[in-house]
Amino acid sequence: MSEKNIVLIPGDGIGTEIIAAAKAVCDVAFEKANLKVNWIDKKAGGASIDAYGVPLTEDTIEACKAADAVLLGAVGGPKWDNVDPAIRPEKAILGLRKELGLFCNLRPVKIYPSLQEYSPLKKELVQDVDFVIVRELTGGIYFGEREEAQGEGANEFAWDKETYSRYEVERIMDIAMETARKRNKKVVSVDKANVLASSRLWRKIAQEKAAANPDIATDYFYVDNTAMQLVVNPAQFDVIVTTNLFGDILSDEGAVISGSIGLYHLHPWVQAQHCTNQSTVLHQILWAKTWRTHWAQSYPQL
Repeated sequence: MSEKNIVLIPGDGIGTEIIAAAKAVCDVAFEKANLKVNWIDKKAGGASIDAYGVPLTEDTIEACKAADAVLLGAVGGPKWDNVDPAIRPEKAILGLRKELGLFCNLRPVKIYPSLQEYSPLKKELVQDVDFVIVRELTGGIYFGEREEAQGEGANEFAWDKETYSRYEVERIMDIAMETARKRNKKVVSVDKANVLASSRLWRKIAQEKAAANPDIATDYFYVDNTAMQLVVNPAQFDVIVTTNLFGDILSDEGAVISGSIGLYHLHPWVQAQHCTNQSTVLHQILWAKTWRTHWAQSYPQL
C-alpha cells in the first residue's frame, strides 16, 4: 500500500463544511485505491488570524511544501473584513500560490446536457461549450506594489501596480499552447494592449509563441471584447490564456455560463485553485514542482 501526506486546511465559513464533505469523499476514494493518507491539519485565512495573528504561518507553508497535496477550503468572511489590509485572510491564498510556485490555473468550462437548463444563456448558445481558461496566477496586479488610501477629501488616493516579466508570460503561454495541442488547437490570448503597457508586452510574447507553434491557431482579444464574446458566443473558444486579474474575472463569467460557480470544476494540473467563498479542490503540487524545476533551468538567474 502506497502512502501520501496531505495537508488539510479547512479555511473559514462554508470552507469548513465543504472540506469535511470533501475529506469524507477522498477517504472513500483512497480506500478503494489502496492508498494510505496521512492528513496533516493546518490553519490559514481567518482561522489563522484568530489563532496566530497572521493569515499564513511559516509552519503551514513548510508543511505544504513537504506534502504530496493540499486540500484547501475557502477563506475569509465578514468577521475579517475590517482587519489591517496586510493581514487579510486572502493573503493566505496569495502566499501559498507564491511559495509553492503555483503560477498556472487551468479552469475548464464544459456544460453537460443534463446541466444546460441551468445556464442563464439560451440552450443553442451553450450546448457546444467546452473551453479552458489558462490563468496566470503569481504575477500581475495581485502581486504588485500597492499603496493604501492616503490623503484627505478630494485628494485621497490609492494605487496598485501591474507588472509582468518575460519569463512569467512565456511559461503561461507554453502551457496554453500545450493545452490547446491536446484539444482543438486554438488559443485566444486576452489582454488590454490598446491601453496597458504590461498588456503590450503580453501580446508581444504571445505573438512570439504563436510563431513558434504554427500548428496552433492563435488569436488576440481585448478583455472587454472577450467578456462580451463569452456571452454572445461562448462555444467559439477552445483555450483562453490571460493575466491574473483578467483571468479571475473571466473565469467567474465562464463559471456562471454553466449555471452556477458551484458547478464549476477546476483542473489540478499546475495548480487547481479554490474559488473564494464558493468551493474547494484538491491542490496537487507535484506538477507545480516539475514546472518550477523546468523554469529554474531556463532562467537560472531567478
